[in-house]
Amino acid sequence: MADNSHPSYEEHSENFQKMVSRVERYGELEYPDGYGTRTGDCGDTIEIFLSVRGAQLQMVTFRVNGCANTVACGNTVSFLMEGRTLADGWELTPENVSDYLKTLPADHFHCAELAVGAFYNALTDYNKRQKEQWKQNYPRR
Repeated sequence: MADNSHPSYEEHSENFQKMVSRVERYGELEYPDGYGTRTGDCGDTIEIFLSVRGAQLQMVTFRVNGCANTVACGNTVSFLMEGRTLADGWELTPENVSDYLKTLPADHFHCAELAVGAFYNALTDYNKRQKEQWKQNYPRR
């Protein structure tokens, strides 16, 4: 019996289709300036890696062990935040991610919360590293 409660790939918005398929920001940075991870109750895990120059997010990459919705949310965080300021990063909300995707199923809104939470953890880690300059060149995980 088919599950008709979620849109098929073709029924998703163009933004969702792009974000679930985009691969150029998938992967880890070897020496990130900030690193954050979150695991949801659903079992999905997302890791976010930041490269920061000045007060600007130069690169935001991610890795996911989870569903396509979490991949789309991780990519959206990267897409929306890369090139923005650190201050802008703290303004990102799960609603921004869901609104951008347009067709994120309501019962997968937690994927947007997971991605934004990991991003906040990466911002927090970046701030902590700024206070501990001697640790900056060491990878953390």
